[in-house]
Amino acid sequence: AWRVIEGDALGQTVIGNNSLENSSDFCHPLDLHLGAASVQGWPKLHVELHAVNVLNNSWPVGYGFTHIPARPRYHRLEIRTWKIAPTTWYDSIREKFGGGGLALCKEDLIYTGIERYKLKTISSGIVIVDVNLILYNFAKFGVEFK
Repeated sequence: AWRVIEGDALGQTVIGNNSLENSSDFCHPLDLHLGAASVQGWPKLHVELHAVNVLNNSWPVGYGFTHIPARPRYHRLEIRTWKIAPTTWYDSIREKFGGGGLALCKEDLIYTGIERYKLKTISSGIVIVDVNLILYNFAKFGVEFK
């Protein structure tokens, strides 16, 4: 029931590594105008984190999502991320020394959970996202915010 009116629904950004604080900083503006025929299927923010080595090879190091809040105002969202746990000794060594980790073949596993329970996962950190939401004309169609 949701459609993109203006802006990019997908994007990627570059990162900077801060080894002193064990964190990475990135800045990617989200400027998106959505239209809705119904409030069903409320939008989600989906993130995938990838590591890149000196050979420009990349592999996933985190998956996560959060639902966009339903209240208009500033929000600080914390997206808890996870990755597929190495299942063998070889997978652990390959991931640790830059050969890559295990990846999902179906991206919908990130937020549906139907088959996700079968995966062995480990936590891979938190992504903090600051958003300002503006909801327009929702009250006109009977959607109230308190």
